[in-house]
Amino acid sequence: MNRAGELRRNLTSAEQRLWAVLRNQQIEGVRFRRQHAIGNFIVDFCAPHQKLIIELDGSQHLEQEEYDAERTAFLQSQGYQVLRFWNLDVIKDLRGVISAIESALKNEQ
Repeated sequence: MNRAGELRRNLTSAEQRLWAVLRNQQIEGVRFRRQHAIGNFIVDFCAPHQKLIIELDGSQHLEQEEYDAERTAFLQSQGYQVLRFWNLDVIKDLRGVISAIESALKNEQ
């Protein structure tokens, strides 16, 4: 079984909540993919044509800041903009997260 497929079947509750809004081109008509492979990394959500990545971070990311920084640097070197949100942001302020995504997409146009 491939890793991206496994991750797609096991989304966190925050990922499920955000995916419900991102799927079917509901934000700015943009097509997002979930658990999308780029190089050796699998990102949470990606709009390939807009070169936008959305990562949701749980508490485990507090202990892997260096890894996340290297990962973000690689993705940016490939031309992607990376937006990071805490899982709690999605749960408590989904509208704010969506607004930030919409702003990033408008800046890309």
